This record gives sequence, structure tokens and C-alpha cells, in this order.
Amino acid sequence: MARILVTGSAGFIGSHLTDHLLARGDEVVGLDNYDAFYDPAIKKSNLAEALQHPSFTFLEEDLRNRTGMHEVLREAKPDKVIHLAAMAGVRPSIERPQVYQEVNVGGTLNLLDAMIEVGCKRLVFGSTSSVYGASSKPPFQETDTADQPVSPYAATKRAAELLVYTYHHLHGLRASCLRFFTVYGPRQRPEMAIHRFARLMLAGEPIPMFGSGESFRDYTYVDDILDGVIKAADRDDTYGIYNLGESEMTTLRDLVQILGQALGVNPKIQQLDDQPGDVPATCADISKSKKILGYQPQVKIEEGIHRFVAWLKESVV
Repeated sequence: MARILVTGSAGFIGSHLTDHLLARGDEVVGLDNYDAFYDPAIKKSNLAEALQHPSFTFLEEDLRNRTGMHEVLREAKPDKVIHLAAMAGVRPSIERPQVYQEVNVGGTLNLLDAMIEVGCKRLVFGSTSSVYGASSKPPFQETDTADQPVSPYAATKRAAELLVYTYHHLHGLRASCLRFFTVYGPRQRPEMAIHRFARLMLAGEPIPMFGSGESFRDYTYVDDILDGVIKAADRDDTYGIYNLGESEMTTLRDLVQILGQALGVNPKIQQLDDQPGDVPATCADISKSKKILGYQPQVKIEEGIHRFVAWLKESVV
């Protein structure tokens, strides 16, 4: 097994990944800065199990601290890095573009430089379907144009992808860039749609529905994302970009109904105008990921929502 540095290890996807890697016998060094984008207590709770594991080490550091990142890599001495730490979210990025650039671009650059310094040349980078923008027609393929982002979040993640390629070209970095499609499941960030909608429904409050409700997303259950991430990490890739999604489309209106049924609630809808930065549709062409990574998503939206609701009801105080 390998020694793996997971950045963003206290977050939604990162904490699940950490648990999975530890369970199969890897040594994991977790990195997080407990950013206050949402309650740091939630993130600390996400890591509660990992912190009891003898093969887990946690380092608290901010990607923006260049000196600190070099110290982290020298201490961690990883065989490979799975880079999930980022400022996430389309709408908040419109309000705070500077910090998104500092973390997602500048922070990634600091990590890349530190990796090269210590001789670690295997990276799996968590990117996003948002890089495809509004011009691509679903299902999105990795060869589609990704140079017209419609939010600072998308722009910074695409910029980070390009930096990863540059370090592959200049320094021989072996890298896999994984474009995640709307990930959901237990531990999902509280501001994300499914989590937010569920809590509003449980409170008897209306659901804000932006636009007609006919926009659609390729909702991907977290366990399927983890399958793709781990399979990518286990390969000795040279350089590749891969979509990770369910490859199925669900409208916003249908999502609300599926969630309401799982909660036993009749949703109340508050109709609102389209939001800036949102794209009308996402859907992944996963043929490349299936062929090269052996990726095979398993969890349909109805089952995934059922699992999420079961977790939420257990966690609601």
C-alpha cells in the first residue's frame, strides 16, 4: 500500500476518501485548514474516525502558505497526492473571486512546487464539470472546449488543470485530472442544493427554485466518485483528464420531488429568476473513464437520495 497525502481531508469528499484509503491499508496524511466557508466543527466531525486510526496523520495548513506547503510535503514524504482542497461553489465565487484565485490557483501552484521539490511526481487532482461552461452540449466529453467558464470557480479550476499539465510537461509530473459532476451524499456541504433543500423541507419552509426547474444535472453519489478517485490513484498515469459522473440527467424539479418523497414531505416551491454563473445542463460522457480507469458508477439518484436522507435524519439534532 501507499503513503498518500489527501488535501482537503476534512471536507465532504476528502473525509470519505480518507476513510476508504485507511480501511484498505494505506497510510494517509490529511491536510486541511478548517476554512470557515462552513462550520469547522462539521469538518472536525468528518475526521473523527480517521483521527483514531494509527495510519492517519493530520496536518493543519493553508494552501496559500507557500513556506508551509513546502514544510508539509517534506514532513509527509508522500508517494502520491490526491488534491481535493479548494474553495468550492459557483455562486460564492462571484462574490469573492479573489480568494478563489488565491486558493484554487495560487494554492495549487504552491502544492505543485512543493511536490517537485521533494520528488513526489504522482498527482490526482479533483476538478469539476463546471469547466465545460454553458457552451458545451451534454453529454460532455473530455475533448470538448473548456475555455469559456461562466463563474470564477470554474475559471480557477480550469486554470489549475492547466498548471497541472504544465508541470507534467516541464517536470514529468504524472497526473490525472478528474472532473466531478455534482457530487452528493452523506457529509455533503450544508449549502449545497440537496442538503439545503432537505433541511428546508424538514423545517416546512419553501424551496428556492431558480429558473423554470427544467435545468438538469448529472448527480453523482459520493461512493461512485470515490471509486473513480481511487482507481485513478492506483494507476501510474502519465497525464489524463477524466469525467466522473453517473451519466444520467435529472431535472431540478424532479430532484425536488425525489427528495420530498424520500423525506415524506410535500415540497413547497419558491420560484426565482435564474442565477448568474449557473449552467443549464450537465451530463458526463464517461466512456473514457470506463475504458481507462475501469470506472463504473452504481448508485442511481433514487437510491442515493434515500441513503442521504437516512444519514441526514441520524445527524439532525
